[in-house]
Amino acid sequence: MIDLFKLILQIGVILFTARIVGMLFKKIHQPQVMGEMVAGILLGPTLFGWLAPAMSKALFPAPSLGYLNALSQVGLVLFMFLVGLSLNPKELHSHGHAAVLTSHVSIITPFCLGSLTALFLYPRLSDDSVSFMGFALFMGAAMSITAFPVLARILTERNLLRSRMGTLAIACAAVDDVTGWCILAYIILLIRTTHAGRPIWVTLGGLIVYVFLMLFGVKRLLAWFEKSFRKTGRLTENALAFMVMSALASALATEFLGIHLLFGAFLMGAIMPKSAEFIRYVLHRFESVTVLVLLPLFFAYSGLRTNIGIGHNGMWWMFASIVIVVAIAGKLGGSMIAARFAGIGWRDAASLGILMNTRGLMELVILNIGLDIGVISPAVFSMMVLMALVTTFMTTPLLEWAYPARLMRTEVDELAEARVA
Repeated sequence: MIDLFKLILQIGVILFTARIVGMLFKKIHQPQVMGEMVAGILLGPTLFGWLAPAMSKALFPAPSLGYLNALSQVGLVLFMFLVGLSLNPKELHSHGHAAVLTSHVSIITPFCLGSLTALFLYPRLSDDSVSFMGFALFMGAAMSITAFPVLARILTERNLLRSRMGTLAIACAAVDDVTGWCILAYIILLIRTTHAGRPIWVTLGGLIVYVFLMLFGVKRLLAWFEKSFRKTGRLTENALAFMVMSALASALATEFLGIHLLFGAFLMGAIMPKSAEFIRYVLHRFESVTVLVLLPLFFAYSGLRTNIGIGHNGMWWMFASIVIVVAIAGKLGGSMIAARFAGIGWRDAASLGILMNTRGLMELVILNIGLDIGVISPAVFSMMVLMALVTTFMTTPLLEWAYPARLMRTEVDELAEARVA
């Protein structure tokens, strides 16, 4: 039976810690979500469980984590719906050769390097219960992801969202997210159908039918939301409730098909109407509860499964260092070189590579999926979480070094003056 007192206490402690650490990180010019991620890690065995193991077990006993996970999954479904809503496919075609080349190279390079790294890590950190193909594909996909929401937040906080480099980075990150999630969907499909009783072609057929219905049937029906919004400048409570139910239904459909419920929520958001006013309105209505309350629960649940403590031996730290170096070389290096070949100057190319190296929340989502389906071990999960923290934390200071804020502000002002003229 659920212990409501303990669950409410857990939520209170998590939210309090997330806000405090998040505010501290804002003071050192890091996005608040970075602090909330770190807060989740600190509540786990990395710090709290190491300093006060008895208190940690009393506050977060293993039997209670299922309820915390259930709440966090609801938050993730809504968050992935909002991520899909924020993506506008029409804008992905408006940035020309540089965006196309950079986005593709920034997926291919880390994917290949991650898969090659699996040759070294698989015999040391995995076993026969996981196929090498599944492990290698997952490592490649996990290395390839860019945290679209975190990147957008960094650009917004620095007033760079409308700069030339900002719009290019957003376009590349959006392509990366869509491509990365498609690759991950295939990997999950491959692994789950291997262990399931039904043939893969049955699942693939169902998935094709589902996507076809969403793109050519459901998408047309969703235009009603925008029409209703244009009439009154708002959506009724019934309309918002129906929108949430649509995201949940889509999530259930992809879970039933054997992929993962987050893909359904993402796709439902991606096919929603894309007018700027409509998106701003929906984000405003849903972001508060999702980002302020439910996502910190996911960070804490991830942190309780992560151990980056000082008790690890030298081999663990060596493997973790290899993962971090490969991730940075593939994403930052690949994006920077591709942008340079596309005719972008070194300063902009380096800045774009630094931004594309941001992994953040999306990486945690993917890693939790990998741990849940058993394709990675808890040790690999912890290493990859450390990589996500390092690559996200380094974004702001490196960006300030490569392209100081004063220069970027000058560029934004010049673009604004050019538009007025």
